[in-house]
Amino acid sequence: MIIWSGFLLFVVLMLALDLGVFNKSPHAITTREALGWTTLWVSLSLLFSGFVYFGYENHWLGLGDTVGDPQSGKSAFLNYLTGYLVEQSLSMDNIFVIAVIFNYFKIPKQYQHRVLFWGILGALVFRGIMIWAGAVLIHQFAWMAYVFGAILLYTAYKMLTGDHENVEPDNNPIVRYFKKFFPVIRSFHEDKFFIKKMGKTVATPLFVALLVVETTDVMFAFDSIPAIFAITTDPFLVFTSNIFAILGLRSLYFVLASVLDKFQYIKYSLVAILAFVGLKMIFAHHINLPEWLSLTFIIAALAGGVVASMMKK
Repeated sequence: MIIWSGFLLFVVLMLALDLGVFNKSPHAITTREALGWTTLWVSLSLLFSGFVYFGYENHWLGLGDTVGDPQSGKSAFLNYLTGYLVEQSLSMDNIFVIAVIFNYFKIPKQYQHRVLFWGILGALVFRGIMIWAGAVLIHQFAWMAYVFGAILLYTAYKMLTGDHENVEPDNNPIVRYFKKFFPVIRSFHEDKFFIKKMGKTVATPLFVALLVVETTDVMFAFDSIPAIFAITTDPFLVFTSNIFAILGLRSLYFVLASVLDKFQYIKYSLVAILAFVGLKMIFAHHINLPEWLSLTFIIAALAGGVVASMMKK
């Protein structure tokens, strides 16, 4: 379909511009540069919400008719923004774990962008597959809503009682399986993932870090994708809001990684959001909440966590 092809082409062009032009040479991302990219991605995401509103309202390219679920432009607009905000909120937890991974492998700052770029590129593919599978399950089996809701409630409990410092990359089963087939050297060789050594192909720590980042994101996707299906089951809105949030994750990492630990109460905001959307999904067939209520709750929860963190001495 034209609308899907056009969106994917836009994503590919932006990624090519990012890696091939602005980050062609490895360098440490400055806070100013990261803020610029974050502003760009947020602006594009908000501009796209305007396209969603008019597209669904006027059925551009089949939106709200042959593409996505039938709904008004206002409803699609609110669902898209809420889904984007949910995914962006849950990304904060992901950012903290990525920071732990980079610190564990002692990844030089000038190579961190390369790991995140390819990690997020892989995440786009996996997210697309998981969103497609989730949409099929939700539309074919109504009881899956209860399963997804239970997953979110369990995730909220796990986040409330868990500790990010327990991340142990060397115990990652994918990494251990990989090391059975490829030897891994301890030293970095610029920004290369693989090198030739004594006639053999060996992996650098940069590629091992990429594997851990990739598998960690897949684990987070099991939480965030059910969360967005609690907001809307429209595949187009789920996919586009999810992808826009992921595309901005690289720059957001370089903005927040060094200060995220200062916002001590953000974790409780994320727990509240996960619990809210989990209950919303479980009771969706019994209680019909207006779209604006979900958006308002999520904004209030995030603002509460930020303000409480800043007020603590």
